[in-house]
Amino acid sequence: MPGATRLSGKDLLGLKNLTEDEIMLILRSAARMKARIDDTGKRSPELSGKSVVTLFYENSTRTKMSFMMAGKYLGASATDLGVATSSVNKGERLAETGINLDQMGVNMMIIRHQTTGAPHLLARNVRASVVNAGDGANEHPTQALLDLMTIYERLGGFDGLKVAILGDISHSRVARSNAFGLIRLGAKVTLAGPATLVSGSFRALGADVTTNILEAVEGSDVVMGLRIQLERDKAPNFPNLREYSSLFGVNARILKHAKKGALVMHPGPVNRGVELSADVIDGSQSVIYQQVKNGVAVRMALLKLLLSEEGD
Repeated sequence: MPGATRLSGKDLLGLKNLTEDEIMLILRSAARMKARIDDTGKRSPELSGKSVVTLFYENSTRTKMSFMMAGKYLGASATDLGVATSSVNKGERLAETGINLDQMGVNMMIIRHQTTGAPHLLARNVRASVVNAGDGANEHPTQALLDLMTIYERLGGFDGLKVAILGDISHSRVARSNAFGLIRLGAKVTLAGPATLVSGSFRALGADVTTNILEAVEGSDVVMGLRIQLERDKAPNFPNLREYSSLFGVNARILKHAKKGALVMHPGPVNRGVELSADVIDGSQSVIYQQVKNGVAVRMALLKLLLSEEGD
């Protein structure tokens, strides 16, 4: 859809089914929104009268707060359901929660849930737009979009780029969404981690898979670390964090195998000294904090695209 000004559906549930044009539409819109984050004079209440509710069944700092701030910067009413104190704890089903919010006139529901497919279930039962803020180990589309925005800002495009995504691939919805988006835009993606945390089945995403971190990083334009997600799998997948860091953590020595000036990224929160060494996190190649700002811009763009009558 060249020149499109709207997304094709009412929801954003994943990157798997987004077209290249839809992804670029979001990135272009986010680039325009970014100036409004620091310059209050550029903000406008174009979504005044629209209501946004976050339903986070899992913990979050960056994602939840960036959605809340995105709504505020565009003039929408942004409210957190407060799952821990809601009727969910009385046994209310997800669909019922959504239907009740729908009846209250909510325009958008942003959901993070431990169960794969929960946002899709919600979207089928409500009139409101639904945005997936992470479902199980499936997808985290807005994280991938902010990662894509950061890469696009710094490197100017995706065609032919080599991106290494390292760490706990098996439990990572970020890795899946990034693979879908990056490959669709023409990048080459390599997923790397311990054999217990990555398998050849991930080649079905269109990515290369290896257990050799140097092979993955060699000649890469982007090196992305992933958080070890101990909360998702209590079984030990490696002896201890020190050994994981020594074998799969990115430090200055490892980073030298990437292209000169390669971007260092991480979805956060970073376990310092585990996935990335402190000098790499705080080094000149790191764009981790830029990712956070771009997260607000991307989510502003999505609110505008999904809720505004005029679209982009």
